[in-house]
Amino acid sequence: MSKIKAIRGMNDILPDQTPVWQYLESTVKNVLGSYGYAEIRMPVVEQTDLFKRSIGEVTDIVEKEMYTFEDRNGESLTLRPEGTACCVRAGEEHGLLYNQTQRLWYQGPMFRYEKPQKGRYRQFHQVGVEAFGMAGPDIDAEIILMSAALWRQLGLDQSVTLQLNSLGSNEARARYRDALVEYLSRHSDQLDEDSLRRLESNPLRILDSKDEGTRKLLEQAPVLTDYLDQESAADFEQLCAILDAAGVQYEVNPYLVRGLDYYCKTVFEWVTDQLGAQGTVCAGGRYDGLVKQLGGKPTPAVGFAMGVERLILLLETLALVPDHVRQTFDLYLAAEHKGLQADLILLAEQLRECLPGLRIRTHCSGLKNIAAKARQTGAPVIALLKQTESDEMQASLWYQEQTVYDLGIQQLTDQLKQIFTR
Repeated sequence: MSKIKAIRGMNDILPDQTPVWQYLESTVKNVLGSYGYAEIRMPVVEQTDLFKRSIGEVTDIVEKEMYTFEDRNGESLTLRPEGTACCVRAGEEHGLLYNQTQRLWYQGPMFRYEKPQKGRYRQFHQVGVEAFGMAGPDIDAEIILMSAALWRQLGLDQSVTLQLNSLGSNEARARYRDALVEYLSRHSDQLDEDSLRRLESNPLRILDSKDEGTRKLLEQAPVLTDYLDQESAADFEQLCAILDAAGVQYEVNPYLVRGLDYYCKTVFEWVTDQLGAQGTVCAGGRYDGLVKQLGGKPTPAVGFAMGVERLILLLETLALVPDHVRQTFDLYLAAEHKGLQADLILLAEQLRECLPGLRIRTHCSGLKNIAAKARQTGAPVIALLKQTESDEMQASLWYQEQTVYDLGIQQLTDQLKQIFTR
């Protein structure tokens, strides 16, 4: 009988990998918390119409990438391919949005059916940030500055670059769309196959084409910034001024568009050249019309999402994961002979109570290879429980490899307190 394996592109996160995930997640939580953002948790399955109405029925995600199925009641359900629409649905359903301001964040798995490759998976994880009820460029600046603060905290600030653009209002974007289609239609013989398909359904996505011939053609195409409405242009100028004052460097990229239909005005991406083709690690922008589009009252909104797998890959590629992150245990506790195993377990419980937070692994697999197994855990301290001739419990303590102590149990506890409170 063949072994059952994980679904292609849906990966297990193994115990030697989870400390890095926990490090990233805790860093994100601390940075977002310092800006006053509160966590929200949404289900991974939603009604299919939520994504058709928000993302757009002619986008690649809806047409080709969603995991959609009918439940036993015949209702069409979809594993969430992104988090913004889910967050809007939850906020609207629970009365969090109308005439209110909200700063929210979430994390968890998303699902898209696409070719698995380095940094791109069918089940992938994102951290998302959404701010509702604030229309000015100051909140756009805040979330960009917040993401910049996260890069500094992780040591990535010299390895990522901020790209900015403005898509303008819906009306301005429609005028630009017409001009772009008119130009590209005159040169359709020079477009690649994918861009030809998008010319009818989603022409702004052609600006993001990686085809060399299409990129060359776009050099002479109308530029989106020339079609901006006055309000969008003023907001973008103010956003850039705030970022300049904060010392955040950026590039204005007139070809930057987002793959989802709901974006307007400011859009941005943080990109890196350290991961090959998968260079975007964080992306977002404004989506002022989405709440109304999903049945709510008009509500301005802005947000971003970052790919957890790509950020971890970047941290590991640049060797930026601190050494202590991979250290899973503080103390490895073993007994000199089998007759002391019960005492060993009780001692471990006593130490956990006296030293909250101390990470202890007990040796429960016989007496062989104690030293080797202790080293494998990476624990900086090893204690061997012994029994003296007078039946008193004692422990030999190895710390900083060469140092050996023979201590009574109370002395052991005191010594561990000194070691782990330095």
